[in-house]
Amino acid sequence: MTSSPHDILAALPVPAGYVNVEKGKIEVDGEGAVLIRMERADKRNAGLGGEHFSAVVATSGRLKGFVRMHLALRDGVLPSQDEAHDIAMRFLSDHAADLLSRHEVSFIAPHDETIRAGGKSTTLTGMKVKMRNLVDGRWFWAIVGADREVMVFERDIVWANLEGRRQSEKWLHDSWLAEQRKAGGA
Repeated sequence: MTSSPHDILAALPVPAGYVNVEKGKIEVDGEGAVLIRMERADKRNAGLGGEHFSAVVATSGRLKGFVRMHLALRDGVLPSQDEAHDIAMRFLSDHAADLLSRHEVSFIAPHDETIRAGGKSTTLTGMKVKMRNLVDGRWFWAIVGADREVMVFERDIVWANLEGRRQSEKWLHDSWLAEQRKAGGA
């Protein structure tokens, strides 16, 4: 049974008061997908770089990733490495169970994301659990926020081995989207 983007979003930690502002067809590493972007209904910190919840769902119905860039994640005590790992494993069990059987944890460490709030940059920090899929060699991760919920999940990430940089498109990253739009792409 294939899940719809609506069904997938209903199961994710979308902050209250967020509304859909954009939905479009995209490609991720040659695979068709849908990009959905939600922002605060009150328009606080709206637009690229601001608060948002975005998700990428493959046309197959597989959740490819999401980001929850919400100002409430700015404060709080991060989970320990063990707690972050446990939360990430529960999330994978619920939303990407195919990744559980053959994976290897690369590292668990604090990770910063930056958003614009009130016209200034502010940092949201989570505990990143970065893993590698031992079946296909692709990378995936879950970043757990101080609220003990996943704030970022990305899967099936391909790296350009020689350059040591990410090859997969960064549809969930506002800085990448801004570059693409400036260049006439996305």
